[in-house]
Amino acid sequence: MIRVMFVCHGNICRSPMAEYIFKKMIEESGVADRFEVASSAVTTEEIGNDVYPPARKVLARHSVPCPARAARLITKEDVDAYDHILCMDASNLDKLYRIAPAARGKAKLLGEYGLQGHDIADPWYTLDFDLTFDELLVSCSCFLDNLGVK
Repeated sequence: MIRVMFVCHGNICRSPMAEYIFKKMIEESGVADRFEVASSAVTTEEIGNDVYPPARKVLARHSVPCPARAARLITKEDVDAYDHILCMDASNLDKLYRIAPAARGKAKLLGEYGLQGHDIADPWYTLDFDLTFDELLVSCSCFLDNLGVK
């Protein structure tokens, strides 16, 4: 079982979008049974909240299922349990290291896959949910290709 955790600031935009995009990819590739995929936050401000409505809308436009969920904080136990911890930006990595120092060397930027290490644009600030979707689609696809499980 390959365990993948996507991480962003509040777990209501980028990381759940990545989770659902990746889940659709692995389902369509016929390898979903080989994965456990989740997402979480590095701050507590959105804990318990569902996916932000504009993020939900862009997923729906691309036929990506987005079931109801509650944002949650990443834990030290998650860092130990997950094989791949993929953060959306450098700030997320820094906050993750404060929560779980053991994440150093294990966590990476999702943008290292297909985006030359660039941060995934935060649509909370840019309001460009389509750009974020496109970046996540590229990065998740490149990450899956990198795993070599297709």
